[in-house]
Amino acid sequence: MAESRKQPEKQASISGRIALVTGGSRGIGRAVCLDLARRGALVAVHYNTGSTAAEELVSEITAGGGRAAAFAADLTDSLTPGELVRRVRMSLGPPTVLVSNAGQMEDSPVESMPDELWDRTIALGLDAPFRLCRACLPFMRESRWGRVVCISSQAAFTGSAVHAHYAAAKAGLHGLVHSLAKEVGKHGITVNLVAPGRIETDLLKEHAAGRMDEWLSQTPLRRLGQPEEVAAAVGFLCSGEAAYITGATIHVNGGQLMS
Repeated sequence: MAESRKQPEKQASISGRIALVTGGSRGIGRAVCLDLARRGALVAVHYNTGSTAAEELVSEITAGGGRAAAFAADLTDSLTPGELVRRVRMSLGPPTVLVSNAGQMEDSPVESMPDELWDRTIALGLDAPFRLCRACLPFMRESRWGRVVCISSQAAFTGSAVHAHYAAAKAGLHGLVHSLAKEVGKHGITVNLVAPGRIETDLLKEHAAGRMDEWLSQTPLRRLGQPEEVAAAVGFLCSGEAAYITGATIHVNGGQLMS
């Protein structure tokens, strides 16, 4: 029997890897930082304005025996993603795990949506992940190992009234991830997506008024998801156990969207 040309990756741990998590100070991003730290990663917690929350998270990780540092950056600036990666490399080391989670969702119908809102949402939700990937890939390629996980949304598949800008950014992310997975697989780098449904975060609560019963009726599991459940999917995709998974989307939505 002919032998496989490549043996499967044995290491299931990401211990010692440098992981950059954008939007890491709260919600899903916070849960991802904690999960990766428990798996042994050195975590770069990115935030934009939530400095107190980011520093508290770093303290929590450190108190638990992990290592983390907080990094402020406005990712809507085209030069900032590359600069953020440079700062992480100087402080912790070259990042070979990237979790692109930062995003925003403001209500606006297309007919009255200002260009500024469209441009800012696309810049944060699509342009920044592209630039972050571009900046991290040389370190991953040099290591012959890397993990990229982009946080998408069910809105990329279903659309969302008054959130066309957000849904468009997330849908574009799928094209980026699928293409990048084909480019970099030969270097031992996997690129995947996690698409949450309705997860119990501050962002969701801002849009939940009067709609909770409707939302739960649309969800077979009849509850909201928890940030930790999304983080578990991200952590799995970053591990060696997911070494043969790339270009994939894991849905974490309680069955609201099935594909």
